[in-house]
Amino acid sequence: MLYSPKVAAFIQPSLSHWPSLLHSRLYIQTQNSTSRERERGESEREMGVDLRQVVAGILTVTMFVMLGNMIKREHFDSAEKKLPGVREDTTYDSSEHVITVTRKNAVGPWKEDDEELKRCWSNPNLASDDSKGFITFSLTNGPEYHVSQVADAVVAARHLGATLVLPDIRGSEVGDKRSFGDIYDVHKFIRSLNGVVKIARQQPSDLPETLAVVKVPNRVTRDHVIKDVEPIFKKRGSIRLATYFPSVNMRGPTQKSETDSIACLAMFSALELRPEVQEVVDSIVERLRALSRKSDGQFLAVDIRVEMLSKKSCQTGRSCYGAREIAEFLQKVGFDKDTTIYLTQSRWDNSLNALKDIFPKTYTKEGIVPADKKAKFLGSENSEFEKVIDYYICAQSDVFVPAISGLFYANVAGKRIASGKTQILVPTNIKDSSAPPTEFISSYVAKKNHLAYSCFC
Repeated sequence: MLYSPKVAAFIQPSLSHWPSLLHSRLYIQTQNSTSRERERGESEREMGVDLRQVVAGILTVTMFVMLGNMIKREHFDSAEKKLPGVREDTTYDSSEHVITVTRKNAVGPWKEDDEELKRCWSNPNLASDDSKGFITFSLTNGPEYHVSQVADAVVAARHLGATLVLPDIRGSEVGDKRSFGDIYDVHKFIRSLNGVVKIARQQPSDLPETLAVVKVPNRVTRDHVIKDVEPIFKKRGSIRLATYFPSVNMRGPTQKSETDSIACLAMFSALELRPEVQEVVDSIVERLRALSRKSDGQFLAVDIRVEMLSKKSCQTGRSCYGAREIAEFLQKVGFDKDTTIYLTQSRWDNSLNALKDIFPKTYTKEGIVPADKKAKFLGSENSEFEKVIDYYICAQSDVFVPAISGLFYANVAGKRIASGKTQILVPTNIKDSSAPPTEFISSYVAKKNHLAYSCFC
């Protein structure tokens, strides 16, 4: 058996002097007890016990108890140093048997979260129990669109006095269709809208398969519903609603109205992931935090998708940044090379190497999703799950960096503002070497002009 130098230092002299120590101890005890031994010599011989053997046994046991305690203490100390999360910059105060852990500040421009905001909208008065017809709709293109599509459908149904049919979810490929409950919490959705609009879990069998499709712009207004939707609804009795996005407009209204309260409720309270999907998101977040011990469990999420960077919108003036530009930006604002980074890119692409070379702890979903969940949540046929995972991890990360402007950035920003996670850094003016990190704070936060600030106080 191998012992540490501390234990070996105790063992070696003890063993080398053990015969002489034992002999001296036994000699003294034997001389002092000579007369007593003579008196009870007969009885000892009858019992078959040698006093010297007893003493030697006691001393041997004592020595091994002391040695065992030393080995046990040393093993505990070394094991404590190896415990997950225990670092060199961790200090312990064990006075009065209370252990507290104090960590030094991590390297980089990390900041504490703001306080979570409280909702400042009031639920509208109860809707009438009498339904004047049905509105159906689908969720498409990913969670950043789902949020807006739900809000517009609820606003329209509320003003028309219609029953809203629980939507299905459709992917970008033909035939890619799944139920609402595959991704979102049905009970939470219905409960959050109770008294605002009536919800039907399924489309009534007496409705025709094909309904009149009415398109409405994102953030539809009451006036638009009255002018362009209500006449068709009254004539047909039921309609299918489709939201289109003429622009990305997530700025708050100049004046509040009941429509804004309904939209706030639908956008920030109605949609929650079903427990199984939420568990996958939570497990990825926990893994990222475990990998981020050198930054106190903080990690950074970057929305960067290679296929988007090659599209025309990114080539003609849209704010889009590649891996090398993002790496230079993160270095510039002060993030350390040990920073853990999560990318929304699903599969690793060689173009991302420029980022990983500078920040080695950079991951995509395929490298960090639990092994037993990959078959269900990754793959071309599960693209909706992948989009949802990206959206909610970007909403929960300690820092969010949108490499691509658009609705994903806008709606993730709203969710983060509501929860107090306002560290959103936008890589504009990267070449300006004199700009401080505060220069890159999202205007949604710096100017507090996001819709979320009108929904939360």
